[in-house]
Amino acid sequence: MPEHIAVVGATGAVGREFIDLISHRNLASKKITLLASARSAGQKIKVGSTDCTVSELTAGSFAGVDLALFSAGGNISQKYAPAAVKAGAAVIDNSSAFRMDDNVPLVIPEINPQAAKKHRGIIANPNCSTIIMAMAVWPLHRVNPVTRMVVSTYQAASGAGAAAMHELETQSQDVLDGKDAKPQVLPFQVAFNLFNHNSAIDDSGYNTEEIKMIKETHKIFGDNSIRITATCVRVPVFRAHSESINLTFERPMTPDEARELLQNSRGVTVVDQRDPQHFPMPIEASGIDDCLVGRIRQDVSQPDGRGIDLFVCGDQIRKGAALNAIQIAELISA
Repeated sequence: MPEHIAVVGATGAVGREFIDLISHRNLASKKITLLASARSAGQKIKVGSTDCTVSELTAGSFAGVDLALFSAGGNISQKYAPAAVKAGAAVIDNSSAFRMDDNVPLVIPEINPQAAKKHRGIIANPNCSTIIMAMAVWPLHRVNPVTRMVVSTYQAASGAGAAAMHELETQSQDVLDGKDAKPQVLPFQVAFNLFNHNSAIDDSGYNTEEIKMIKETHKIFGDNSIRITATCVRVPVFRAHSESINLTFERPMTPDEARELLQNSRGVTVVDQRDPQHFPMPIEASGIDDCLVGRIRQDVSQPDGRGIDLFVCGDQIRKGAALNAIQIAELISA
């Protein structure tokens, strides 16, 4: 196990989740260093029962560090992750900075744990929406290869950080009080509204989040032949993303077969009760490790029996970010 862990972006939503998970899982460490911007330096954050002071992130912050967990944005990762590696640390990065680098493994421990062992200092944590989708699709794909995925996401404010979650709260109160909502963190009113995921749109018309889901899934599954299309939307939910997933398989698959495979898969809980109607909900996925999968049904538009529909909810901050990274750390520390 690592003797000295550094958390970069310690004051953010994912950084705080890192700290909580370190305290409760198998990463007992003699020393934890909390790092953030100069603006956040000096803050106190409780690690277990100890109050730790946040230090300013610099290139010299990683002396003696064995493991560095990064969640401070791509620019910070590009600037400081190489310094951490040079100092001797293994880096697990939660940004998009290194995900598509051929020399950097992109890892979901339940899917491709072997890739983590091949790291050269940096391991990339996939995008939150990719992780949540892959957790539901992989157990089926490994038995009956998926040839096409169509996914629509319903992404919580948590995906844009703690400030966006606070904005949803304050806007909701303002609207209920008859006041105008004032977008500051997100580009549009998020309270009682939904809109295209707030990431750049390229010439194809796809936004960055959608492109991430396509490219990252190909890399994690090791199969570029899968046809994938995505539509990513921001919704007024505090925490936990939801996804509607339509799959086409090489061979016919029944809902009962899909349900049995998912029930026997690590990191997945099947919530699929038709009477009374109880299916995955973000409020029930929030704060738990597993992704919830339900609405498992035959796609009636594919009469050859090769289509299955799913609905998935997963905690974006937890399995979609911090937990996956901690699982990677446990994997390489074992």
